[in-house]
Amino acid sequence: MSRALHLAAYLLAFDTRARSLQDRTRAGYLVRAAALAELAHRGAAAEDPDGRVRVTLADPTGDRVLDALLAELGERPRSWKSWIRRGREDTLEAVEERLTVLGVTSTADRDPHGPVQPHRPVTVDDPREALDLQLRVAELVRGDAPLAQVPYADAVLAALAAHGHLRLVLSRQDRKAHAGRITGLTARLTEQAPGLGRAVTGLNLTMIAGQGGMGGG
Repeated sequence: MSRALHLAAYLLAFDTRARSLQDRTRAGYLVRAAALAELAHRGAAAEDPDGRVRVTLADPTGDRVLDALLAELGERPRSWKSWIRRGREDTLEAVEERLTVLGVTSTADRDPHGPVQPHRPVTVDDPREALDLQLRVAELVRGDAPLAQVPYADAVLAALAAHGHLRLVLSRQDRKAHAGRITGLTARLTEQAPGLGRAVTGLNLTMIAGQGGMGGG
C-alpha cells in the first residue's frame, strides 16, 4: 500500500458503485482510527502506563492531516478510544481535502442557488484504486498468507474493515468465518499500541453508542 493509512482508509470506505462513501459517519470513525494508527506506527504517539495517549515526537510529519491530529493530541492526555470519537468529522474533511490536492478525488462546488448541503459531494476520479484496495483487504482476511508477512498498514486496514463492520469489504459471514484470522491481523496493531488495538476491536460498539443505536450489519 503506497498511501498513508488515513488516506487508504477513506478509499476503503468508498462505494465505487454509488460513487460516494458508503456511510459517512462510519468512515469518520475509520479514518480517525487509521490516522491514530499511522501516528503510532511512526513513533509520534504512544500510550502511557495509564493508557493515555502522549505525543512522543512532535516534529512535523509533512502531512497536514497528521500534523493537525498531533496538535490535538498535545492538548491533553486522553484514551485512544476517546481520540477516535473526538474530531472525527474534522479529520474526515481534512482527508478529503488532502485527497483532492493529490488528484485522487474531486469535490463538487457548492451551488449558490441550490439547497444547503452539510457536505459537498466527493467522488474518486479513478475508482479502480479504491476497488483494488477493497478486494486486496478482503482477500487478506479470507486468505492464508502468513500473518507475520502481512504489512502493518494492510493488517490495520483489515482490522478496521472487520471491526468497523464495513460491509462493502467484508460481510457478516466473512467476519464470522475468519474470526481467528481477524484476531491475528488485529494483533499487529495491538503489538504497536495495545490500547489502540483494543479500541479498534470494539469499534463497532463505539459507533453504535456514539450514534444512539446505529446498526453495524
